[in-house]
Amino acid sequence: VKALLLGAVCLAGFILGCIRFMFPNVLSEPPNKFKVGFPDQFEDGKVVDRYKDQNTWVVRYQGKIYALSTTCTHLGCTPNWLEREGKFKCPCHGSGFKISGINFEGPAPRPLERYAIRLGDDGQIVVDKARKFQRELGQWSDPDSYIALG
Repeated sequence: VKALLLGAVCLAGFILGCIRFMFPNVLSEPPNKFKVGFPDQFEDGKVVDRYKDQNTWVVRYQGKIYALSTTCTHLGCTPNWLEREGKFKCPCHGSGFKISGINFEGPAPRPLERYAIRLGDDGQIVVDKARKFQRELGQWSDPDSYIALG
């Protein structure tokens, strides 16, 4: 009787597992494209961390606006923007990145990645996280990786 009961429990578990497999978990993620405002709302030499929850910093620096990924290129931690020191500093292993996103201290092997950025039809800046640009591959010269102000 115990063996029959144990077999029934195992069979029921197997059937429930199969049914559960038919309904996978669905992750709710923020959209890849989002608006961050108008170019004149961004001050030169400043980092806007209002979109950090969307893994994005918006930076206006030396006549360009660009969107940096908040993911450290060492092990994927999230650096902090240190306004007073003018750098991003990763709390995990000490990597440092300039306001441009270029790595200059610590173990990070390469600069932060940029996301595609453009002006929308309404004049607002649109960030597209589905497209990434890496400096070491020469992609930062791609006009889709920044907005030139002039």
